[in-house]
Amino acid sequence: MPSLLPSHLHGPRRGDAALPGVAELARLIAGHVPHEGLFELEVPGVHLARIHRPFREWFHGRHTPCLGIVAQGTKSVLLGQEIHEYDESRMLIYAIDVPVVGQVTHASTSRPHLCFRLDLDPQRIAALTLKAFPGGVPKTRDNGAIQVGEADQAIIDAAVRLIRLLERRDDIGLLAPIIIDEILVRLLLGPLGRRVAQIGLADSALRRIARAVAWIKEHYARALSIEELAALVHMSPSTFHHHFKAVTSMTPVQYQKNLRLQEARRLMLVANQEASLAGRSVGYLSASQFSRDYSRLFGDAPSRDVARLRDQAVALARMNA
Repeated sequence: MPSLLPSHLHGPRRGDAALPGVAELARLIAGHVPHEGLFELEVPGVHLARIHRPFREWFHGRHTPCLGIVAQGTKSVLLGQEIHEYDESRMLIYAIDVPVVGQVTHASTSRPHLCFRLDLDPQRIAALTLKAFPGGVPKTRDNGAIQVGEADQAIIDAAVRLIRLLERRDDIGLLAPIIIDEILVRLLLGPLGRRVAQIGLADSALRRIARAVAWIKEHYARALSIEELAALVHMSPSTFHHHFKAVTSMTPVQYQKNLRLQEARRLMLVANQEASLAGRSVGYLSASQFSRDYSRLFGDAPSRDVARLRDQAVALARMNA
């Protein structure tokens, strides 16, 4: 995998100070996540992650639309040729379901990587966008799948209050939706607001590409037709291809291939399928082509890669933390 090249880096400047509320957010995450892993809370759409050591290798995973706030540690995410790094001074937004390659770069047992994640619901964002932008959303040319911005004190404070609801569980059903709406509104009113709004706008290029992505996810084993996908989202083939790559940093064919290979890896690791069967299950007609594509993406032949993952006891649920 590529190294962290400064020309591709989008993330915190070394020496940036964490906001005051970050330490409290880290304390709460550590208190509710006593061991390593990614955990879904009783608060719908909220996940907490804890990692005790840096990753020696890059990991492959998928992210649905979400807001990520690192309360402690540093993480790097690679999409296309750009590396996005974020720590206590920055927050990251995934605007669309996208395969990514990532690495926790700073973590230890005494100071683990701690992360807060909030799923972003397009319909909820759409409703709040009407209030945040009553005159219409200003146009933006940046519709990339990943956006990194400065950490926001008010959003961190809201995340703290959201986790504290776990101490008064009877209040979760009433207060959690209000706090989540507050976080979304503050995102919409902040520097990334125009980009976040695109997640909810039905006619935005981002939402159209999201519909195409959803189709590819559901039919990843089928042959891909750019013309049919373009028609599905009401774009010309050339316009669709341009917007798809601008958003995901991949062509539709590359995106489908990535999904196929990640699913094949899961089938081999979790369902104990042989490589040849896993390749056929995800749509490959040629076992040799499957092995070549798999090796290019994951760095080793299917059988050796899966054996290594089993030896290291790497759980797929943790790869997406």
